[in-house]
Amino acid sequence: MEFFEAVRARRSIRKYTPEAVPSDVMEKALDAALLAPNSSNMQTWRIYWIHEDSTKKETALACMNQGAARTAQELVAFVADPTTWKVSQQANLQHLGPNAPAAVKAYYTKLMPFVYSWRILAPVKWLMFNIMGLFKPMPRKPWSSRDIEEVAVKSTALAAENFMLAIAAQGFDTCPMEGFDESRVKKILRLSGRSRVVMIISVGRRDPEGLWGERFRLPKDIVLKKI
Repeated sequence: MEFFEAVRARRSIRKYTPEAVPSDVMEKALDAALLAPNSSNMQTWRIYWIHEDSTKKETALACMNQGAARTAQELVAFVADPTTWKVSQQANLQHLGPNAPAAVKAYYTKLMPFVYSWRILAPVKWLMFNIMGLFKPMPRKPWSSRDIEEVAVKSTALAAENFMLAIAAQGFDTCPMEGFDESRVKKILRLSGRSRVVMIISVGRRDPEGLWGERFRLPKDIVLKKI
């Protein structure tokens, strides 16, 4: 399916048919998710393909047993986890190799540890960023644990969008769900305390009753500003 056709075809489906989703469809979409752009290539996401029947049922219940989860053939949880930064830091350095530019090496050996660790120094980071910002353009964040979590959530959301469009391009459907009990989902997936379940995406073939109506978007001139 052509890209813009896939964008138009993607809808949030609330009810699916019993038709199974082939594994290769899921694998291609998951591979596409992992190609998503992300902050500093730190890839602070973890993706859980909830394939086992009993776990799917348990997860659907944690999703308020809504139709999009209950009738789904597959469920995928997109999780932001900033605590994984050290794994990504080392992998990036290994990929870059010994001949990487000094500035790039410093980025991963100095800046990334400063940003992602030393949470106790958050007020110092805030002060440093804002003082430097008085003299030149300067990113004022991230300096706190909450900021770092937000960065990871943004990156994870980009991966989720790639996944949904890849599913649509293969003729199947999805629904991104935010209506779930995060504490229960984290227990099911055995996630760490700092992990954030960004969304759970259901996958299947749309049932004719699975759409709640025609797509509606605000007029373009309300939301798009050319300056």
